[in-house]
Amino acid sequence: MTDKDGSIIRTHLVTKTFYTGDQERGRLDVLRGISLTVRRGEIVAIAGASGAGKSTLLHIIGTLDRPTSGEVRLDGVDVFSLPDEELARFRNRHIGFVFQFHHLLPEFSALENVAMPALIGGGEIHRVKDRAAELLAEVGLGDRAGEKPPKLSGGEQQRVAVARALMNSPRVVLADEPSGNLDSENAHLLHSIIRDLSRKRGQTFVLVTHNEALAQEADRVLRIADGVIQRG
Repeated sequence: MTDKDGSIIRTHLVTKTFYTGDQERGRLDVLRGISLTVRRGEIVAIAGASGAGKSTLLHIIGTLDRPTSGEVRLDGVDVFSLPDEELARFRNRHIGFVFQFHHLLPEFSALENVAMPALIGGGEIHRVKDRAAELLAEVGLGDRAGEKPPKLSGGEQQRVAVARALMNSPRVVLADEPSGNLDSENAHLLHSIIRDLSRKRGQTFVLVTHNEALAQEADRVLRIADGVIQRG
């Protein structure tokens, strides 16, 4: 389900304020009223200087953090109106995540790591392993399914993380500096894989990046400065 205008993500006047110590002197307005839409199948890059609020916005869109005010709709659902347990189920089913640090579990194989979101959702490994193997093949790691993360290169680990993010066929994949720890060759390979997956699957990706060249590979770039979107 998408909104009538085809948007799969819609935020309206989202703000986020942090306090440290004194309520007034320690007030930090990180987001100052963010309104945006993302259409199904788009790759949107969120760019801006360090501390501009990029990751905070991504975490709010992904329901990992709550806004101070404003509304976030995913798949037409006002997500922060959901009770906590229902919100957690919604997140697991509809949102995939890729972070700068891959957060793979070192004691499990690549295939088991990819399968993990389905296992958390109640699936059994023998029922989901075929899909996990298929996703690994799509990111070029079909022959590495049995390897554990310590045996994989940084670029391979991050590709496993992308496959894992797609395990539950989420409507949206959110990626926070996914190539931030990779060299330029592996960074471009990762972004190429993301682009191919988006086109093949109609998959929506929202990427936070400070890398201007990589941001320009997205369908659209939203720039944040001083807690607001400058253009996009």
